Amino acid sequence: MNAFADLYAALDATTSTNAKRAALEAYFGSAPAEDAAWAVYFLAGGKPRQIVPTRVLRAFAQTEAGIPEWLFEESYHAVGDLAETIALLLPGTERTDSEGLAHWMEHRLLPLRGLPPEILHERLREGFAQLDTAGRFVFAKLITGAMRVGVSKLLVTRALAAVAGVDAKRIAQRLIGYTDRSATPTADGFAALVSAEEAAATGRDAGQPYPFFLAHPLQLPLSQFGEQLGTPEDWLVEWKWDGIRAQVVQRDGRGWVWSRGEELVTDRFPELAAMAERLPYGTVVDGEILVWEEGAVQSFARLQRRLGRKTVSARLLKEQPVVLLAYDLLETEGEDWRSRPQHERRAALERLVAQMDHPGLQLSPRLHEDTWDALAVRREESRGRGVEGLMLKARNAHYGVGRTRDVGVWWKWKIDPITVDAVLLYAQPGSGRRANLYTDYTFAVWDGPPGQEGRNLVPFAKAYSGLTDAEIRKVDAIVRKTTKEKFGPVRSLEPTLVFELGFEGIARSTRHKSGVAVRFPRMLRWRLDKPIAEADTLDQLNALVAE
Repeated sequence: MNAFADLYAALDATTSTNAKRAALEAYFGSAPAEDAAWAVYFLAGGKPRQIVPTRVLRAFAQTEAGIPEWLFEESYHAVGDLAETIALLLPGTERTDSEGLAHWMEHRLLPLRGLPPEILHERLREGFAQLDTAGRFVFAKLITGAMRVGVSKLLVTRALAAVAGVDAKRIAQRLIGYTDRSATPTADGFAALVSAEEAAATGRDAGQPYPFFLAHPLQLPLSQFGEQLGTPEDWLVEWKWDGIRAQVVQRDGRGWVWSRGEELVTDRFPELAAMAERLPYGTVVDGEILVWEEGAVQSFARLQRRLGRKTVSARLLKEQPVVLLAYDLLETEGEDWRSRPQHERRAALERLVAQMDHPGLQLSPRLHEDTWDALAVRREESRGRGVEGLMLKARNAHYGVGRTRDVGVWWKWKIDPITVDAVLLYAQPGSGRRANLYTDYTFAVWDGPPGQEGRNLVPFAKAYSGLTDAEIRKVDAIVRKTTKEKFGPVRSLEPTLVFELGFEGIARSTRHKSGVAVRFPRMLRWRLDKPIAEADTLDQLNALVAE
């Protein structure tokens, strides 16, 4: 545990990519395989189910620190991070632990799940007593499942590649599924991850997908498209679908469905798993999972009803039927086709979809226009079609790993976001370096038109991105001056600030007081020019839903 705690501290102490990579390489070059296996799992984004209920952990920390609940809450609000608060409040000790990360996970942490509170308190006391402040912080992070540190999966991949002397793309391929919740990190698994040899895939690994190729946002003025991109003939143009990116895999007569988050979701989409089993041997198709009725895509809100369900009822399958809208073919007859040009993969995909003639497998249609101006006109149809814009895929592009341009490029030419002017009504602290600033905001619109007596502000969206550091500091000062009430970490504010919010979609929702839900809200600008009385209304939001 000590070595991993030191690594965490080193990663958290710098913003230098080179310094982070050096720290990762030093750790992976010296750590036992069983410890390195768990370290990769967490650093690459693995999140096991919560081990100890938060309320139990908070009660334990209050008891051990010998402080009342209100003082613990005030400390938590000041620090902004539960694990760090616990690490600072618990009695100080010297390092006495010599066991590695794997031992802690398998013999101390995972066995805690499901224990009664009185036994949990004793086990937690034993664990924290063997760690110094840095170790207690990481221990608490592992317990809460909030193990986040400033490294990307790509950086972890490159560090592993450097230590192992293996091509980074091969490491990226092997990491697919490594952080799935059903997987358990092991020494053998880590050895296979960094091996110079390619082992034969068996069982679950036989259904492993490929690393997803990601698109770059296209933000050129239309007038520069010809100069920068050439002609539309050089590109395969499709709609940008608003669903769940997925790969469907068929190998050895079995079918698997993987999300872009590298989560195995076969059980959640049994109709797609059944379709996958009917694909020809050794086939991997990349596409988008969408609710599909009468030949048309349905709203993302309907797809959300299928997400997060461990079991999918027959009624839900009928009410929210999904398809895979296919747009790339990565493997056929067991052969990796990613290094073949985009147009060749597309032609083979078209033949496959026609051959399959299966309702669960649809082809993402291409758009054929002679000019960029004509495509811009088609792009304006996006919102009415329930899509996010256009995808431009270089005709000769290979299928890369992640967001890269070394083998070709995909561009996402998205439509402008839907916008409203909303009033800041609640604020709470951020996390990490922003733990002492109010950065997470709740916004509201009026429930009546301007001039109507007795109208109220109705919350409808939360957002935390879009402002500069300087703007955040200014808003933070205003939040502290205009606070009316405190509800734990949340402050209720006198309404004084208006912001322009942007979001990708809007739909009706019975779960929200406003009656609407918005997708990917963020702050576009601070409307210093607009008084709160002129902010938008609930009727305007409902009109957007109708549109």
